[in-house]
Amino acid sequence: MDIYIKPEKKVNITGEGILRLKDVAQVLAEKNIKTQVENLHLMKIEGSEKKNLLVSVIDIVEKINAALPGNTVNNLGECDTVVEYSPRKKSQNKALLWLKVFFVSIVLLAGSATAIMSFHSDAQISTVFENYYYIFFNEKIENPMIIDLPYSIGLAFGIIVFFNHFSGKKITNDPTPIEVEMSVYESEVTDSLIDTLNKKDGE
Repeated sequence: MDIYIKPEKKVNITGEGILRLKDVAQVLAEKNIKTQVENLHLMKIEGSEKKNLLVSVIDIVEKINAALPGNTVNNLGECDTVVEYSPRKKSQNKALLWLKVFFVSIVLLAGSATAIMSFHSDAQISTVFENYYYIFFNEKIENPMIIDLPYSIGLAFGIIVFFNHFSGKKITNDPTPIEVEMSVYESEVTDSLIDTLNKKDGE
Protein backbone atom coordinates (compact mmCIF):
# COMPACT_ATOMS: atom_id res chain seq x y z
CA MET A 1 0.00 0.00 0.00
CA ASP A 2 1.21 3.52 -0.80
CA ILE A 3 1.75 6.06 1.98
CA TYR A 4 2.40 9.65 0.93
CA ILE A 5 4.18 12.07 3.25
CA LYS A 6 4.88 15.76 2.83
CA PRO A 7 7.44 16.97 5.41
CA GLU A 8 7.61 20.70 6.13
CA LYS A 9 10.81 22.68 5.83
CA LYS A 10 10.53 24.17 9.30
CA VAL A 11 8.22 23.63 12.28
CA ASN A 12 7.96 25.21 15.73
CA ILE A 13 7.48 23.03 18.82
CA THR A 14 6.74 24.41 22.29
CA GLY A 15 7.00 22.50 25.58
CA GLU A 16 8.52 19.16 26.42
CA GLY A 17 7.02 16.03 24.93
CA ILE A 18 7.09 13.54 22.10
CA LEU A 19 7.65 14.77 18.56
CA ARG A 20 5.18 12.88 16.39
CA LEU A 21 5.27 12.47 12.65
CA LYS A 22 2.15 14.62 12.23
CA ASP A 23 4.10 17.51 13.82
CA VAL A 24 6.55 17.63 10.91
CA ALA A 25 4.65 16.19 7.94
CA GLN A 26 1.27 15.78 6.29
CA VAL A 27 0.21 12.21 5.62
CA LEU A 28 -2.01 10.75 2.91
CA ALA A 29 -3.10 7.12 3.23
CA GLU A 30 -6.09 4.99 4.12
CA LYS A 31 -7.81 6.26 7.27
CA ASN A 32 -6.71 3.51 9.69
CA ILE A 33 -3.10 3.58 8.43
CA LYS A 34 -3.00 7.39 8.31
CA THR A 35 -3.81 7.62 12.03
CA GLN A 36 -1.05 5.14 12.90
CA VAL A 37 1.50 6.94 10.75
CA GLU A 38 0.62 10.40 12.08
CA ASN A 39 1.07 9.25 15.69
CA LEU A 40 4.45 7.58 15.19
CA HIS A 41 7.06 8.85 17.69
CA LEU A 42 10.07 10.45 16.03
CA MET A 43 11.95 11.66 19.10
CA LYS A 44 11.53 12.92 22.65
CA ILE A 45 12.14 16.64 23.06
CA GLU A 46 13.15 17.96 26.45
CA GLY A 47 15.35 20.62 27.97
CA SER A 48 15.21 24.15 29.31
CA GLU A 49 16.97 25.87 26.41
CA LYS A 50 15.88 26.79 22.90
CA LYS A 51 17.47 24.61 20.25
CA ASN A 52 17.19 23.51 16.65
CA LEU A 53 16.82 19.85 15.75
CA LEU A 54 16.95 18.13 12.37
CA VAL A 55 14.57 15.42 11.21
CA SER A 56 15.56 13.70 7.96
CA VAL A 57 13.05 12.07 5.64
CA ILE A 58 15.18 8.93 6.01
CA ASP A 59 14.39 8.91 9.75
CA ILE A 60 10.69 9.22 8.94
CA VAL A 61 10.76 6.41 6.37
CA GLU A 62 12.64 4.15 8.81
CA LYS A 63 10.03 4.77 11.51
CA ILE A 64 7.17 4.01 9.11
CA ASN A 65 8.83 0.86 7.74
CA ALA A 66 9.53 -0.39 11.28
CA ALA A 67 5.93 0.18 12.41
CA LEU A 68 4.16 -0.75 9.17
CA PRO A 69 6.38 -3.02 7.07
CA GLY A 70 5.44 -3.89 3.52
CA ASN A 71 4.16 -0.43 2.58
CA THR A 72 5.65 1.96 0.02
CA VAL A 73 6.48 5.42 1.39
CA ASN A 74 6.48 8.28 -1.12
CA ASN A 75 8.00 11.63 -0.17
CA LEU A 76 6.27 14.66 -1.68
CA GLY A 77 7.92 17.30 0.49
CA GLU A 78 11.26 18.33 1.93
CA CYS A 79 14.19 16.01 2.56
CA ASP A 80 15.09 17.68 5.87
CA THR A 81 12.91 19.41 8.46
CA VAL A 82 14.22 21.92 10.99
CA VAL A 83 12.45 21.62 14.33
CA GLU A 84 12.71 24.88 16.26
CA TYR A 85 12.19 23.89 19.89
CA SER A 86 11.22 26.32 22.64
CA PRO A 87 10.69 25.05 26.23
CA ARG A 88 7.82 27.44 26.88
CA LYS A 89 5.50 29.63 24.88
CA LYS A 90 6.65 33.21 24.52
CA SER A 91 4.59 35.76 26.42
CA GLN A 92 4.74 39.06 24.61
CA ASN A 93 4.92 42.28 26.55
CA LYS A 94 2.55 44.63 24.72
CA ALA A 95 4.32 47.77 25.93
CA LEU A 96 7.67 46.42 24.70
CA LEU A 97 6.07 45.34 21.41
CA TRP A 98 4.65 48.82 20.76
CA LEU A 99 8.00 50.37 21.73
CA LYS A 100 9.72 48.19 19.12
CA VAL A 101 7.12 49.13 16.50
CA PHE A 102 7.59 52.83 17.28
CA PHE A 103 11.39 52.55 17.13
CA VAL A 104 11.35 50.64 13.83
CA SER A 105 8.85 53.12 12.36
CA ILE A 106 11.05 56.10 13.29
CA VAL A 107 14.14 54.41 11.83
CA LEU A 108 12.31 53.54 8.58
CA LEU A 109 10.83 57.03 8.29
CA ALA A 110 14.17 58.73 8.86
CA GLY A 111 15.98 56.34 6.52
CA SER A 112 13.46 56.62 3.68
CA ALA A 113 13.30 60.42 4.01
CA THR A 114 17.10 60.64 3.90
CA ALA A 115 17.25 58.35 0.86
CA ILE A 116 14.62 60.38 -1.03
CA MET A 117 16.28 63.71 -0.21
CA SER A 118 19.71 62.36 -1.16
CA PHE A 119 18.36 61.15 -4.49
CA HIS A 120 16.70 64.51 -5.17
CA SER A 121 19.90 66.31 -4.27
CA ASP A 122 22.06 64.11 -6.52
CA ALA A 123 19.60 64.34 -9.42
CA GLN A 124 19.06 68.10 -8.89
CA ILE A 125 15.29 67.65 -9.04
CA SER A 126 14.62 71.25 -8.01
CA THR A 127 16.65 72.51 -10.98
CA VAL A 128 14.84 70.08 -13.30
CA PHE A 129 11.46 71.37 -12.10
CA GLU A 130 12.55 74.99 -12.55
CA ASN A 131 13.59 74.15 -16.12
CA TYR A 132 10.24 72.45 -16.75
CA TYR A 133 8.43 75.54 -15.48
CA TYR A 134 10.54 77.78 -17.71
CA ILE A 135 9.82 75.58 -20.76
CA PHE A 136 6.04 75.68 -20.25
CA PHE A 137 5.55 79.16 -18.76
CA ASN A 138 8.65 81.01 -20.02
CA GLU A 139 9.38 82.28 -16.49
CA LYS A 140 12.22 81.54 -14.06
CA ILE A 141 11.05 80.86 -10.46
CA GLU A 142 12.39 78.77 -7.59
CA ASN A 143 10.43 75.76 -6.33
CA PRO A 144 7.43 75.96 -8.67
CA MET A 145 4.54 74.61 -6.55
CA ILE A 146 2.47 73.78 -9.61
CA ILE A 147 5.02 71.00 -10.32
CA ASP A 148 6.22 70.25 -6.78
CA LEU A 149 2.77 69.41 -5.41
CA PRO A 150 1.69 66.92 -8.12
CA TYR A 151 5.12 65.33 -7.95
CA SER A 152 4.90 64.90 -4.16
CA ILE A 153 1.41 63.39 -4.41
CA GLY A 154 2.51 61.09 -7.24
CA LEU A 155 5.58 60.00 -5.26
CA ALA A 156 3.46 59.04 -2.25
CA PHE A 157 0.92 57.26 -4.46
CA GLY A 158 3.69 55.38 -6.27
CA ILE A 159 5.19 54.18 -2.98
CA ILE A 160 1.77 52.94 -1.80
CA VAL A 161 1.16 51.08 -5.07
CA PHE A 162 4.67 49.59 -5.07
CA PHE A 163 4.43 48.30 -1.50
CA ASN A 164 0.81 47.19 -2.08
CA HIS A 165 -0.14 48.20 1.44
CA PHE A 166 -1.92 51.15 3.02
CA SER A 167 -3.44 51.65 6.46
CA GLY A 168 -3.31 47.96 7.34
CA LYS A 169 -4.97 46.85 4.08
CA LYS A 170 -3.61 45.40 0.87
CA ILE A 171 -4.54 46.94 -2.47
CA THR A 172 -4.31 43.53 -4.20
CA ASN A 173 -3.94 39.94 -2.98
CA ASP A 174 -0.36 39.74 -4.26
CA PRO A 175 2.37 39.51 -1.61
CA THR A 176 4.08 42.81 -0.87
CA PRO A 177 7.79 43.30 -1.72
CA ILE A 178 8.58 43.16 2.01
CA GLU A 179 6.71 39.85 2.38
CA VAL A 180 8.61 38.44 -0.60
CA GLU A 181 11.97 39.52 0.84
CA MET A 182 11.08 38.15 4.29
CA SER A 183 10.06 34.83 2.71
CA VAL A 184 13.36 34.64 0.82
CA TYR A 185 15.28 35.55 3.99
CA GLU A 186 13.49 32.90 6.10
CA SER A 187 14.08 30.28 3.40
CA GLU A 188 17.81 31.09 3.28
CA VAL A 189 18.07 31.00 7.10
CA THR A 190 16.35 27.60 7.18
CA ASP A 191 18.66 26.26 4.43
CA SER A 192 21.65 27.49 6.42
CA LEU A 193 20.34 25.77 9.57
CA ILE A 194 19.85 22.51 7.66
CA ASP A 195 23.43 22.67 6.32
CA THR A 196 24.81 23.41 9.82
CA LEU A 197 22.81 20.63 11.51
CA ASN A 198 23.76 18.15 8.77
CA LYS A 199 27.44 18.97 9.33
CA LYS A 200 27.05 18.45 13.08
CA ASP A 201 25.36 15.09 12.53
CA GLY A 202 28.16 14.07 10.17
CA GLU A 203 30.91 14.78 12.69
